[in-house]
Amino acid sequence: MSSRLTVIFYIILCLEIGIVLTALPWVSHGFLGLSDWGNNYFLLVASRKVGFGMQRFVASGWMRGAVSGIGILNIGMGIWELINFRRTVRALDEGQPYVKSSGQQQPPVANVAQPIQTDPLSDYPRRNH
Repeated sequence: MSSRLTVIFYIILCLEIGIVLTALPWVSHGFLGLSDWGNNYFLLVASRKVGFGMQRFVASGWMRGAVSGIGILNIGMGIWELINFRRTVRALDEGQPYVKSSGQQQPPVANVAQPIQTDPLSDYPRRNH
C-alpha cells in the first residue's frame, strides 16, 4: 500500500511542478497576485549583486522557453509514471532496482550475509594523560 501511495504522490508532484514551470514564465503581471517573470524582488536583489545584465537574461524569451521546457519534461515524466504505474509499484514491492542492468555479469560479493564481528574492547593499552 505504501508503494502505491509513493508512486501516486510522485506522479502528482511531477505533474504539479510541470504545470507550474510551464505556465509561470508566461503569466502576465498581476494575474492571481503573481508578479512578472522578469520583474520581481528576488531577481532585482540578485541583479544588483551580480550585475544588471542578469535581469535582461532571465527576462529573455530564451530563459522562459528553457524553464517551460523543463516543465514539459516534468509533465512527460508524470504521464510516463502514470502509464507504467503497476510496473513501478511491483518493482517497489519486490525491492528490486527499477532499471535493469546490462547483460554483463556482476562479480559475486563475498561475505554479504555474514555480519562483521568486532571486539568492543581493543587490545591496545590506554594512555594515561
